Amino acid sequence: MKYLIVGLGNIGAEYAHTRHNIGFDVVDALAKEKEESFTVERLAAVARIKYKGRTFILIKPSTYMNLSGKAVKYWMQTEKIMPENLLVITDDIALDPGTLRMRSKGGHGGHNGLENIIESLGHPNFSRLRFGIGNDYRRGRQADFVLSPWKTEEEKMLGERIDLAIEMTLSFGTAGVATTMNHFNNK
Repeated sequence: MKYLIVGLGNIGAEYAHTRHNIGFDVVDALAKEKEESFTVERLAAVARIKYKGRTFILIKPSTYMNLSGKAVKYWMQTEKIMPENLLVITDDIALDPGTLRMRSKGGHGGHNGLENIIESLGHPNFSRLRFGIGNDYRRGRQADFVLSPWKTEEEKMLGERIDLAIEMTLSFGTAGVATTMNHFNNK
């Protein structure tokens, strides 16, 4: 059983550890926890981990957020991953900072990375783990907000919430999306 776990973000030091890159931060933490590292491959940085008899292929697209679908489609085809074994980890301004929600499918909610993945795959039928980043910005300042670093008080909860996101990701691959949603979505 193989799973493709996509952390959404933007490459480059200027984007590191910003709100928009929380997907990268989650897959980085998962690879580190399992003592694996990323290698630069076609369209993405890739790490492979084994857990409970399953293979998790972690990718951080190098296509920038708005073209994430190109990398997702390529790696799904290359690794022969079915849509039900795809999990996209993304930031979400509609959720309070640190709130985690898994969904088995859905729209893009105005998120350009998700929109491009849906467009590239031709359907919205893949799971996503939405990591709340809040929406504390003035009108017209959304781009600045999502590309900004976390506030000091928010950083205090990040480690614990990233750990929970890892737990949810592993549960997705071992227990399935429905069980994971039932168990974790209200934590």
